[in-house]
Amino acid sequence: MASSSSSLSRISTLQNHISPLEAHNKLRSLVKISPQVSEAISNGRAVVALESTIISHGMPYPQNLQTAKEVESIVRENGAVPATIAILNGVPCIGLNEEELERLASLGKSVQKTAGRDIPHVVATRANGATTVSATLFFASMVGIQVFVTGGIGGVHRHANHTMDISSDLTALGRTPIAVISAGVKSILDIPKTLEYLETQEVYVAAYKSDEFPAFFTEKSGCKAPSRVDSPEDCARVIDANMKLNRKAGILFAVPIPKQHSAAGNLIESATQRALTEAREQNVTGNAETPFLLARVNELTGGTSLAANIALVKNNALIGSQIAVALSQLM
Repeated sequence: MASSSSSLSRISTLQNHISPLEAHNKLRSLVKISPQVSEAISNGRAVVALESTIISHGMPYPQNLQTAKEVESIVRENGAVPATIAILNGVPCIGLNEEELERLASLGKSVQKTAGRDIPHVVATRANGATTVSATLFFASMVGIQVFVTGGIGGVHRHANHTMDISSDLTALGRTPIAVISAGVKSILDIPKTLEYLETQEVYVAAYKSDEFPAFFTEKSGCKAPSRVDSPEDCARVIDANMKLNRKAGILFAVPIPKQHSAAGNLIESATQRALTEAREQNVTGNAETPFLLARVNELTGGTSLAANIALVKNNALIGSQIAVALSQLM
């Protein structure tokens, strides 16, 4: 006798009048995958997903374009294929060419910041969307990319007990079995509560070559990391096990910012506190809050925070591409 789960699967398939394979192919037909990324996925080569909000909303033009190109170059130099993800004219794009990167960078903040919830609207209206962590996770998962590099993920905002402002990045990680490489969570957030929330979402969290969870602009947050990994191979084995066990939750590898860029941490933290106060006074909330805070902190630190942000993203790209290559060798 067939199991109830297989019966339900068969009923669902019959209701949709398509097979699971056809459903998967139909999903992939809805996105535009660059030839380089498509070939790499098909041949089991290392691919690294990259978000696009950092390009459109993270820094001014043309610095954003230069940084995006440099990050992609780092991925290539370390043996992986970069797949920057964005929505252009309503079409989700997995891997951007130079012209598309230029367009996204020059449009800047006029491009809609697109979280997972915003995807249907951006696609339906044929708009341009810069993907956040949650949206990038969705598209990377759709095409089978296992490693995603970003600067820092969203989290539980300070004063969330009053505002209930918790990033969808955390719930997306809880239901998407992809490894995210970041410098922890942005220091403008409540790090202890974010770690608690990730534990609730069953997300495996480990600090890279450290016992302490990093705080984005600084190597240490005062919070002990739930786990520790010490090499790209360690990370790859964790991802491989997660995949083979068919777990639905994701993985967060938190990579401390390079030491030479962490010295300004106290200056940046002081600026962060001031920016948080200004955000409350100006009633800046929702998805407008993080861009406001990062821009204001950059102003208050005279550009120091932006330089540190770029440095940590490049470092994450280095580590992330090494992890992706190690993973491809296990598969």
